[in-house]
Amino acid sequence: MSGAGAPRITMAEVARRCGVSPMTVSYCYNQPDRVAPDTLRRVLAVAADLGYRGPDPTARSLRRRHNGAIGVVLGEHLAYAFEDPQARRFLTGVAEVCRERGSGLNLIPTTGADQDVDRVRSASVDGYIVWTTVDTDPVLAVVGGLGKPVAVHGGPAVAGARVVGIDNRASARELAARTFPGARRPAVLSFPFDRDRRPRLEVGPDPGRVAFPVTRDRLLGVHDHCREAGRDPDRLPVAVVARNDRAEAAAAVDALFDSCDPDAVVAMSDQLAFAVLDAARRRGLDVPGDVAVSGWDDGPDAERGGLTTVTQSLHDQGRSCALVALGERGPDRAADWAVTVRASTR
Repeated sequence: MSGAGAPRITMAEVARRCGVSPMTVSYCYNQPDRVAPDTLRRVLAVAADLGYRGPDPTARSLRRRHNGAIGVVLGEHLAYAFEDPQARRFLTGVAEVCRERGSGLNLIPTTGADQDVDRVRSASVDGYIVWTTVDTDPVLAVVGGLGKPVAVHGGPAVAGARVVGIDNRASARELAARTFPGARRPAVLSFPFDRDRRPRLEVGPDPGRVAFPVTRDRLLGVHDHCREAGRDPDRLPVAVVARNDRAEAAAAVDALFDSCDPDAVVAMSDQLAFAVLDAARRRGLDVPGDVAVSGWDDGPDAERGGLTTVTQSLHDQGRSCALVALGERGPDRAADWAVTVRASTR
């Protein structure tokens, strides 16, 4: 038996002891139906006695140029995958495809650190999914240059990759049209603008300087509606949060109400919209009489909360991204969406 410090037992040694070829030993582990039952039993018994555990999976993957896994580049700390409801629904769709195709799933968190590029490049995966990130993220050039299939959820676009997601600009334009009618003091509760994730309140920020494409496109869509409705988007208050988190957004929402007293708020997710509803209740405001509220995603709580929202399936988008990352045919158009109007808007 091999032990600590003992020479590593090789396939060739097992073959020599059994009087068979190394290829026969390989078949015993990888295609046992091709080996006579007596030979199979003898090889496995000798291998067990020698302490041989089978072919090296790393070497096997190098020979086949196949790793049996896809990588999801999160652009967030690892806990985000389990805490954020949008990410959970998306990753559930990814995981379903992995189960159906017999593929593994490798979560690769990146946070702007110097080692991000090396972590992504060295991942033993057959393809990549990139959760929406900033235009200048260096990992985009890495995944686009490895010759592997790449799906980017929500953007940005990168050469050789397929972007999967809804038309955020068009959906934002329609959502604002359903939320702002009759409002005198409309406002936006926004995702982070860039990777510094600094919460703040701005009036009329320029969408062109927003580094996250999903945030930028949604803000552009709201601006489109404002111009069509004769409103000046340069006077639109935008409260920016650090994370898509209902509790954490409370401070930003309070600052928005204290400074601007909005009577209509487009929030960039259901979680952020619920933070606005929480603040309205604390302040004794009627929804939608005193303040109309809308969000994005139409998660399970949206219908129960009577929330007007952009309905989209992050689960289905996760499936689409996984198929692209596995080299299969992906979607040939933007994902479906619709504005679902409920009691939180007029």
